Amino acid sequence: MSARNSKANKAAARERLREERERQAKRDKMRRQITVGLSVLAVLGLAGGIGYAVVQANKPSAWEAAKDVKDVKAPKNTSGENGTTVVIGKPTAKKTLQVFEDSRCPVCAVFEQQVGPVIEKDVEAGKYKIQYVGATFLDGDAMSENKVGSFGEGSKNALSALGAALDVSPDAFMKFKAAMYSAKFHPEESKDELAEDSYILKIADAVPELKDNKEFEKNVEEGTFDAWALKMSETFDKSGVKGTPTLKMDGKPVTDAGGKNAPMTAPEFTQAIEKALKG
Repeated sequence: MSARNSKANKAAARERLREERERQAKRDKMRRQITVGLSVLAVLGLAGGIGYAVVQANKPSAWEAAKDVKDVKAPKNTSGENGTTVVIGKPTAKKTLQVFEDSRCPVCAVFEQQVGPVIEKDVEAGKYKIQYVGATFLDGDAMSENKVGSFGEGSKNALSALGAALDVSPDAFMKFKAAMYSAKFHPEESKDELAEDSYILKIADAVPELKDNKEFEKNVEEGTFDAWALKMSETFDKSGVKGTPTLKMDGKPVTDAGGKNAPMTAPEFTQAIEKALKG
């Protein structure tokens, strides 16, 4: 081999090596660009996911949204501002018994089971009217402070359902309330079953006017009277009443012989109500 050919071969080899190094450098650069691009996309995806989660977490709940509704739809058979005055009974009855209750309240359930039938009979006889005032404080609500609490939704959902029953008729309202507070259906305070529409409709099946009533079912499932329920709860907050059940006859407390609590048996109630009617 001549010296010339040897030099030419070496030069060619060096050129091939240079070209291969350039190609390798381009491949390395491309890999780095792809890696960086994928990393950016991953970060953006993570940030987007976190952003979506934050947005979802900060979205108002259905009850928080209901709290801000301006045009409140009230059930039929109501009166007053936002339809929060619920009076049931014969117009000729001269006295009005206010009944303050929270749907999740276990003491209210005992009261309704023991005294509720007496109240229904008295109202039908025209001895007095009743004005129902519903509360939601057992959900952790304080509507006068613009607060929807964090202890559940059963009181609110049941109150909204009571509105749906009242929209059907006063009798359906009374029967649904009695069924809800019954030993068969009323849940323990720690169990928020009244927050479930399916459970509300199960209770309603015990009321002939509400069983298979599509309009009632629609109003329950769509929360037609959710905003009304919160306004009613605000009315309770503003009443100054601190616990449930509480009874007042024309604004004056109706209590047991001890003078502090609502009468919890039929005989105690009858005695207290006769005294209140005279006063």
